[in-house]
Amino acid sequence: MNIILLGYPGSGKGTQAQVLARKLGLMHFSTGDIFREEISKRSALGLEAAGYLSGGRLVPDKLVLDLIQSRLATETRGLLFDGFPRTVEQAQALDDYLASKGLAVDRVFFLDLPEQEVVSRLGARRTCVKCGMIYNILTSAPAKENTCDSCSGALTLREDDKPEVIKKRIMVYRDQTEPLLAYYKGNGVFSEIKAALAPQAITEQILSSLKTVGLC
Repeated sequence: MNIILLGYPGSGKGTQAQVLARKLGLMHFSTGDIFREEISKRSALGLEAAGYLSGGRLVPDKLVLDLIQSRLATETRGLLFDGFPRTVEQAQALDDYLASKGLAVDRVFFLDLPEQEVVSRLGARRTCVKCGMIYNILTSAPAKENTCDSCSGALTLREDDKPEVIKKRIMVYRDQTEPLLAYYKGNGVFSEIKAALAPQAITEQILSSLKTVGLC
């Protein structure tokens, strides 16, 4: 089973992906996490991607697709994509890649969130520098201020969550990523989920949708 989670930055894709991957036994494939890993290692790919991400721009298709093919070459589990694809061109390339292995995208979930809520969520988001755990200082703060509950790592405001970058990210998403909704609606694999719900309620809706179409 191969699933895609789409949605504005801050819509909860990462949170849902972690939970669903564990429940369904899928590989959680987050391009954002992988690029941040490459940036921290100061690899050639990471340094090239850093310039795009810090400015709120999308990483070019070629860089993303090179990353995908290298990471998925030996993967045998089902896939749960979080943050990919972001353009119709990437979606078509993913379809071609999966088809070459006799596979396909089984379901696409769009986590719908009003833009005002996107700005509010991202401004309050903090990320652990060690394990990547995400917190919201307004709704899901850690037990100890600025300290991760899981690994005691320091929490930080990501560069791409700063106010001036958030507005750019929303514009980029609207212009370049929203056409994906029409693409996947046309493929008959699309479902929309209201992302303002509590995380557990969102998870339950996604699992219910998968059961309805016989995928779990």
